[in-house]
Amino acid sequence: MATTVPDTSFLFSLYGNDAHTETARDWALRNPRVLSVTVLGRYEFQNAIRFAAYRKYISQSDALASLAAVEADLRDGPLELVSCDLATLVAAAARLSERHTLRGGHRSFDVLHVATAKHLKATTFLSFDANQRKLAAAVGLAVAP
Repeated sequence: MATTVPDTSFLFSLYGNDAHTETARDWALRNPRVLSVTVLGRYEFQNAIRFAAYRKYISQSDALASLAAVEADLRDGPLELVSCDLATLVAAAARLSERHTLRGGHRSFDVLHVATAKHLKATTFLSFDANQRKLAAAVGLAVAP
């Protein structure tokens, strides 16, 4: 079965409200599939939503609604929570960093998300982060939207 892994930027756009929300929602409607989210990805999404509310980019009620929607979709689909050994992911991310960060300037969590997608044998990686998309493509992942 094909695995699709979203990064935090995609999840934020899909469940929150930002410049990419319409694109994320259109992609999800055109591509009905289960999205694999790790515990770490879930945590980063939750923190990003809370931080956006703290910075007043979104309202607190919208933040709570986004968090509840993700939890409902983890329970009922189309999101699935997948387990990964953190030490394994960090080791894979360290190898990617060694090969790509000096040339591409990749942030730690971006490398970790790409390493996770590779570890999960993802066929598609979802992100709106241009530099992270370059890294994902460089390691052979199909990138969308």
